[in-house]
Amino acid sequence: MPTQLTADSAKQSLTAHVQSKGAEVFAKYGPQIGWTELNALLQDRTCVRYPCTIEFDAAALKPGEFAYPEANGETPEAGFTIYVHPVYMTQLSLVPYLVLYQLVVVNYGEFASADDAEAFAAAALGLDPELYYSALCQLADQLGTGIDPGMGEMPIQSDSGGCGSGCGCGGH
Repeated sequence: MPTQLTADSAKQSLTAHVQSKGAEVFAKYGPQIGWTELNALLQDRTCVRYPCTIEFDAAALKPGEFAYPEANGETPEAGFTIYVHPVYMTQLSLVPYLVLYQLVVVNYGEFASADDAEAFAAAALGLDPELYYSALCQLADQLGTGIDPGMGEMPIQSDSGGCGSGCGCGGH
């Protein structure tokens, strides 16, 4: 008798797959994925399915959104521009936290969930998922706190209890 796949088993399979791909990224580009490694990763078709560039421009972003991948044409093969909020221009070593989250949409389209994005990015950065989530929330919180973008690098706090108000990341 053939096995019937359910929507839940398909979701679990996708999540396991994105974690595995994230681990491959970590093995190839880690242990520290910074700005240089991120740009090399974006050119690697074994890790990023379609061409991607990063542009620091908030015009394509919704209020409170830290980044968004926009298709450059009618088909994914035309590539994507990943728009990142300009507040992060002075924090280039932390931009991979934001961009890796977006790569799941580039690689898997609308089938990917926020949980898949977190699983992929955490694995790619070699972080515990909760630590990654906390760091992502801290970065997202910068958009609502009036932080001066010229303040430089923000330390990632591993003891944070999750996100503060307004990051829109779900309050894990």
